[in-house]
Amino acid sequence: MKTVMANNNTVTRAWLVVDAADMPLGRVASQVAHLLRGKHKAIFTPHCDCGDYVIVINTDKMILTGDKMNKKMYYRHSGFPGGLKATQYKTLMENRSDFVLEKAVKGMLPKNTLGRDMFRKLKVYKGAEHPHEAQKPVNYTIKGGVK
Repeated sequence: MKTVMANNNTVTRAWLVVDAADMPLGRVASQVAHLLRGKHKAIFTPHCDCGDYVIVINTDKMILTGDKMNKKMYYRHSGFPGGLKATQYKTLMENRSDFVLEKAVKGMLPKNTLGRDMFRKLKVYKGAEHPHEAQKPVNYTIKGGVK
């Protein structure tokens, strides 16, 4: 019996819609990274992009558990002396909740060309609408929400 190794020609990709409303940021990010990587498929091959396209909607309704909304900070640096800027996640979730999820998912993917290709298959939207109806996406439910 031969071992089957997937490659770009043999992989079939589906389009999945994930609703992030009332779900913790980390739980959504980890399961979306799992789907983008393709680990949910039987033909998963570590050196090949086996994952599906993932559309995440309602990121503005995502939650952070505990007191992370006030205590967790997002840092960026301009590259100049004294150029460190800090922003609370509360502000980020109000203004750029799609960026917050993208940053979390990107940190969970491989840090190489393969990871960048996987990240391009992620589409994130603040509201419930998305422009990918032509691809006939299938709803995917995230397991284990907050009770």
